[in-house]
Amino acid sequence: MDDWDDACAYALTLPDVALGSWWNTPCPKINGKGLMSPGRAPGSFGLMVRMDEKPLLLETDPGTFWQTDHYFSYPMLLVRYGTPARVRIELYIQRAWWDRAKKAQRLAAGMGTRP
Repeated sequence: MDDWDDACAYALTLPDVALGSWWNTPCPKINGKGLMSPGRAPGSFGLMVRMDEKPLLLETDPGTFWQTDHYFSYPMLLVRYGTPARVRIELYIQRAWWDRAKKAQRLAAGMGTRP
């Protein structure tokens, strides 16, 4: 992802995702639940991830995924812009979508199983 607009543009390609407000900032949401936010650190955005996935991402790609103390106990990681991990970032945006979508939305999108 090159920047916040690029990240949002990708998220908005997913079914039923629309821009909403999260802490007074536009962000992609499905069913009123945010997928990501601009984040609190320059050069990065926050991406919702499962708590059990955080250690794997931090260990296997610390150049892309990182966190500050603010996100330590929250199911979100920061994602640096401009890394070569675009395909992996897109996968985790899809997972954030899947985790927040209703079963009927998942099935309609042809995603019966988590990406």
